[in-house]
Amino acid sequence: MSQPKTIQNAHLPIWLPRLALHGGPRFLQIADALQAAVADGSLKAGDRLPPQRQLAAQLGVDLTTITRAYDEARRRNLLEGRGARGTYVAAPKVELTSILDLSMNTPPPPDGVDFDDMLKQGLSQVLMRADSELLMTYHLAGGSDSDRHAGAKWLEPMFDHLDSRQVVVCPGAQAAIAALILALTKPGDIILAEPMSYPGLRAAATQFGRHLIAVQADKHGMVPEMLEKACRQHKPGLVYLNPTLQNPTAITMPIRRRRELASIAQRCKVRIVEDDPYLLLADAPPPPIASLAPEQVYYISTLSKCLTPGLRVAFVLIRDPQERERFLVALRSFALMVAPLTAALATQWIFDGSAGGLMEGVRKEARLRHRMARDILAGRYCGAGDGLHVWLELPAYWNSLQLARAAASEGIAVTPAEAFATGSESVNAIRISLGNIKDRGRLQAGLQRLSHLLARRPESFSAAVV
Repeated sequence: MSQPKTIQNAHLPIWLPRLALHGGPRFLQIADALQAAVADGSLKAGDRLPPQRQLAAQLGVDLTTITRAYDEARRRNLLEGRGARGTYVAAPKVELTSILDLSMNTPPPPDGVDFDDMLKQGLSQVLMRADSELLMTYHLAGGSDSDRHAGAKWLEPMFDHLDSRQVVVCPGAQAAIAALILALTKPGDIILAEPMSYPGLRAAATQFGRHLIAVQADKHGMVPEMLEKACRQHKPGLVYLNPTLQNPTAITMPIRRRRELASIAQRCKVRIVEDDPYLLLADAPPPPIASLAPEQVYYISTLSKCLTPGLRVAFVLIRDPQERERFLVALRSFALMVAPLTAALATQWIFDGSAGGLMEGVRKEARLRHRMARDILAGRYCGAGDGLHVWLELPAYWNSLQLARAAASEGIAVTPAEAFATGSESVNAIRISLGNIKDRGRLQAGLQRLSHLLARRPESFSAAVV
């Protein structure tokens, strides 16, 4: 078998191979060689690497290739910069926590998407096209024209063409929920929600002196007859719904149920906050309730669950201009604006297609993780096969708080049903989040440990006392 052609370079550092012409990107060949040298001891922690220009000249490549190789090696925790003293091999990174966190709903890292490169490219485009002073100053709440146009584009899969003036840009869905409560209700008002709902709703309602009342739900979501009864009895200020891959139950409300609830909202003249963070991760979801009763429903779509929480960007659809202004006044009372730099980055990604590519990667990875959860948790799995979480009903010999404590003692964090309760109804279940653990192998290990724990009766579990 013939040997691969190589680029001939004399006087190379002993840890570097000769670069193969057909061995893949050169910067990755260099980073891989660094990693191999650290692994076999050819390079040790504290060893100084050649300056980038010197190494580029030795290898016969451009400086950018070496810069990318060193950046990649830093990303792998192989190198550390020490300012003017140069670049050194980093000490091994010590994992200080063994907790497997299955409690936080965050998007999983998509396979095949170089997020670091995407972030650098996106910020480079933003800085090249925008005035840096504008990115570092105060902006009016609600977003720039460009940001609102990006929001309208993001919402196109749900609503087709939208007037961007109806879109408000917010610093996350939690801020949007809080501002809607402030703008549309007054202290003492009732907010109706399902028995298991997003904890941020309860936190905001309690903080603002509003009262949550749970409305019965079934396997399709909130029960229409019970909503109508509660509307006539309590005269609520708002109804809160999360109809697609509901947090925490993972239920997706079918179109018939959505139509029934929209009709009741119109008859009873009650407004709905439709919090829909997971719709774009769902497989062929029904249309939003906001498309069925546009004058009654305020629609929230966040980038935190489809892309990354660090953007802190959500889009709110409010069609009435007067209510939109009331919402902005409420929002400005506690959150003046979205950080302009992250808003500009989100806008750049939406318009150049990066957001769509990242979301597709998150969607594929989430489905792989659901298949893993289904296989490991067997008959206990209760999920839709997509989204970020699983709702796990527990065997009678465990209760949710007890199971959460037992899991924590074994290094696994899960969320008990009590964290989501809006009323007194007791549900014996936990939510398992599948995206927060980056490594798929560690997620698999966590799910297997949880499955073994579920199979044991609590009598066989004894927590250590220290």
